[in-house]
Amino acid sequence: MIVATAGHIDHGKTTLVKALTGVDTDRLPEEKARGISIDLGFAYSKSADGHLIGYVDVPGHERFIRNMLAGVCGIDYVMLLVAADDGIMPQTVEHLNIVDLLHVTHGVAVITKTDRVPPERVAEVSAAVRNLLAATQLSSIPVLAVSAVNGIGMDELRAELARACKAHAEHEYAGRHLRYAIDRAFTIAGSGTVVTGTVFTGAVRVGDKLMLSPSGVEVRVRTVQKQGHSADAARAGERCALNLGGIDLADVGRGDWVLAPVLHAPTQRLDVRLQVLAAEAHALVHWTPVHLHLATADVTARVAIRRGASVAPGSSAIVQLITDRPLAALHGDRFIVRDQSAMRTIGGGVVIDPYAPASRRHTQLRATQLAALEHEEPEAALAALMACSPAGVDAMHFERAFNLTSERVQAALQACHAVIVGKEHSMALPRASVDALKPRVMEALTKFHRETPQALGIEIESLRKALAPALAKSTFIALLRELADERKIETSGSTARLPQHVTTENPADEKMWQSVRPILESAGFNVPPLRELAPAAKLLEAPLKDFLHRKSRTGELIRVTPERFYPRATLAQLAAIAQELGTKAANGQFSAAQFRDRCGTGRTLAIEILECLDRLGITQRIADARKIRRDFVPLLGAATAPPPPAVVAKAAQPKPAPRQIPPRNFRR
Repeated sequence: MIVATAGHIDHGKTTLVKALTGVDTDRLPEEKARGISIDLGFAYSKSADGHLIGYVDVPGHERFIRNMLAGVCGIDYVMLLVAADDGIMPQTVEHLNIVDLLHVTHGVAVITKTDRVPPERVAEVSAAVRNLLAATQLSSIPVLAVSAVNGIGMDELRAELARACKAHAEHEYAGRHLRYAIDRAFTIAGSGTVVTGTVFTGAVRVGDKLMLSPSGVEVRVRTVQKQGHSADAARAGERCALNLGGIDLADVGRGDWVLAPVLHAPTQRLDVRLQVLAAEAHALVHWTPVHLHLATADVTARVAIRRGASVAPGSSAIVQLITDRPLAALHGDRFIVRDQSAMRTIGGGVVIDPYAPASRRHTQLRATQLAALEHEEPEAALAALMACSPAGVDAMHFERAFNLTSERVQAALQACHAVIVGKEHSMALPRASVDALKPRVMEALTKFHRETPQALGIEIESLRKALAPALAKSTFIALLRELADERKIETSGSTARLPQHVTTENPADEKMWQSVRPILESAGFNVPPLRELAPAAKLLEAPLKDFLHRKSRTGELIRVTPERFYPRATLAQLAAIAQELGTKAANGQFSAAQFRDRCGTGRTLAIEILECLDRLGITQRIADARKIRRDFVPLLGAATAPPPPAVVAKAAQPKPAPRQIPPRNFRR
C-alpha cells in the first residue's frame, strides 16, 4: 500500500514518517539547512503482519505544490496532518481538495504536536478537522491524535495503518499493460540512468523492452529495485526504481511514463469531466489558461467549453483540455487544474477520452458517446458505446484508451455480444447486427443479378449506401471480405457478385456468342482484333467489346489485349508451344522470334501472346528471352503443341533455254 502525507508546512509530516519508518525523507542539503521539505521523500516500513507500506512525504509549502501533486498521484491512502497548535491552515485545505479531486477515498487524519497543547485544544482541532472532512470523500476516515516526540497515539496510528494495509485490495494488474509514472531521474556511476516512480498498472520485469512516453524513445529495463534491493519484477501498486538502458538522463524526467509500446500514443486533446471547486469566485469560461497536473506531469493547457457555456463553482461538466505539448494519458486518469500563475487550485477531474477529436460536429452524438465512456468498467462502456455508435466502435482506440490486453478485449467483446470487423482498421459491432447484415448482402446480390444479368457485379459503394449507410466504407469492405473468405461472394475491384453468377447467360449474349465463336475457333493462332472481328460477325464493335470482356471472366475466353480475345483451348496450345521451346532449349530460354516462327504468326502478335502468358505467370521474360515459369495445364487446361506450320516448297521450274541470237551476215 502506498501512503502519501498531506498538510500545511511545518505540521510534522517528515517527523511523523521518520517516527514510523526510521527514515529521514529530507535528503537535499537545502532541506536540511532550511528545515522544510522541498521535494518528494520516500520511505518504507512493514506492518506487524508483514505487509509492506510505502510512504511518499510531500512538501507542505505553497511554492512546492507542483512537487506535492507529483507525489500524490497513484496513491492508495492519505495521511492528512494538522498541527494541534496551528490548526487548519491554507495548505491543509488545498491539499485536502487535491486528494479529494484525485478520488482518494481511504486515509486517516492525524492531529500532530499534541504534546504542545492542552487536551481541550486537541479536541477543538479534531472537531474542526472532522467538519472539514465532511464535504469530501474522506468524511468517514478516523481522526487520531499523536505526538511523534513522546510517542502518544503512535501505536494506535500504526495499528490503523496495518489494518488498512491488510484490507487494501490488491491493484488490478491482470488484463492491463504496464504504466509506470516517473517522479525522479538521476544517474549512478557504472549503471547509467535510473528512474523512480509508481507502477500504475501491469507489471515491469528485468529485460522488458518498453517505451518512454511521450517522447517515444525505446528503453530496456536492466534492473528493478524495491526498497533498495534487487527484484525480478514490480507490479501495480508498488514503488520501484528502474535502471534503464537506451536513454540519457537529459532525455527523461518527472512527468514521463515508462509503458508498454502499444500504449504509446501522445495526445494534446482530452475530453474530461472537470469539477470546479466550490471556493472559486468565478465560473470557469471557455479558453481559460490553466496548469494541468496529470500523474507526475505538469503542462499548460486551455479549457475548451461549448460556445456560451461555463462551469460554475461547485459544479462539473464535460469539457476539452487542449495542451500546449503532448502528454501520455488514458481513460480514467485523475488530474488537477490550477490557475495560469500556478498559485491556486481551480479544480480537477477524470479523463473520459484521451484521444478527443478536434471537430465538434454531431454534438448530440458526441455527447451521448462521452456519457457512455464515463463508465469505469470497459464492458459497460463498450456496451453503452455500441448502443449509440451506428458506425461501430474503433476497437484499437478503445483498447488503448482503456489499457486492455487482447485477452481482456476478447472478454469484453464476448460480454457485450460484439465482434470485430476488419484488421487494419478494426471496428466492434453488435454480433446480431453483423449476422443480420450478411444475409441481406446475399439477397441484394441475388436480386441485382436477376434484374441485370449482363452486369458483372454491383458497385460496393452502392451496396453499402443501400444496406448499411452508417458503416464506414472500410468497415463494409471488411465485412464483404469475410463473406468472400467464406466463398459466399466474390469481390473484384469496386464490385461484388455471387460466385455462381455468369454475366453472359442470357438470350442476347448467347446469340452473340454463336456468331463470334466459330470465327474465333477457326482463326487458329491468328485471331482477328475487334475492328476486324465485328464486321466479320456482322455485329457492332462497342456491344461486342463489352460482351467479350464479360465473357473473358467466365474463363472460356482469355483477353490477350483489350482488342484481341483467344479461346481458352487455343491459348493452351500456344502455351504448349512455349513449353516445348523451353524444354528443347539448352538453357531453357527461347526468343520471341523462335516463338513467332513456331506459331506461324506475325512478330507483333507473337509478342502480344507472350506478354499475356507473362501476366498469367506461365512464362517469365529475361532480357530478350523467355523461360517457362510454371505449368500451364492447371490454368488453361491440357493441350499439346500442334505440328509446326508446313513450309510450302516452290515447284521446280525448268531452266529457260538459252536465248537464240541470230547470226549476223558479214560481208567478206
